[in-house]
Amino acid sequence: MSAQPKIVMQAKGLVKRYGQVTALDGADFELRAGEILAVIGDNGAGKSSLIKCLSGATIPDEGEIQLDGQTIHFKSPIDARRSGIETVYQDLAVAPAMTIAENLFLGRELRRPGLAGMLGMIDKKKMLEESIARMNDLKVGIRSMLQAVETLSGGQRQCVAVARAAAFAQHVVIMDEPTAALGVKEGNMVLELIRRVRDKGLPVVLISHNMPHVFEVADRIHIARLGKRAAVVNPKFISMSDTVAVMTGAKAVDDLPPEALAH
Repeated sequence: MSAQPKIVMQAKGLVKRYGQVTALDGADFELRAGEILAVIGDNGAGKSSLIKCLSGATIPDEGEIQLDGQTIHFKSPIDARRSGIETVYQDLAVAPAMTIAENLFLGRELRRPGLAGMLGMIDKKKMLEESIARMNDLKVGIRSMLQAVETLSGGQRQCVAVARAAAFAQHVVIMDEPTAALGVKEGNMVLELIRRVRDKGLPVVLISHNMPHVFEVADRIHIARLGKRAAVVNPKFISMSDTVAVMTGAKAVDDLPPEALAH
């Protein structure tokens, strides 16, 4: 039997309460090297709270998170970024009036060497060169890195956000509903980019309501229900309808065939 890929990120027994509401009730999570792990769940299942804990946006009340086997304590998303975890949110967080190159380095601008850099001068030439190299690396077809982001289609803007995350992530890329507002062609473009990020060696956490997209790209599917992990399933051995049934509680995990459960 072949060895499992190593666990890159893990959460054990996460609890998060908001007053009387328990959003996470002992949630577990495992992300393995070189995989796309989809996270799905009904509204109120706790998937958003889980992702916020993993990306540093929320501090859990109980439980622990490990990165490469080391326990970590994020106090903010900046802490997560420093640990090599990049998150692409649904609302994109791109600056429309700025160029693609400027957006790729937003908040991480490269300084010019020497005194000019010490005086705060930006190295636009180097940022442009690196932007071209990174977009080419991911095979994102955009005419010019000097285009303003507002001139791009929704799918292209999403590709800029994904490429920025892939450029700076060292451990994990988390994507929150990256195809939600896109048409079929543009959604497929972003899915292809997600595969390329995975194939470059970065594991991807994909949060999505779009079940066809989940089944198209996910290596494993984490099903959240009632603040816990209900199951992790293998999309090759389970139907979409059975997956939704587990997610909604209409089907018990024990009723699934053994091969449907991912290990």
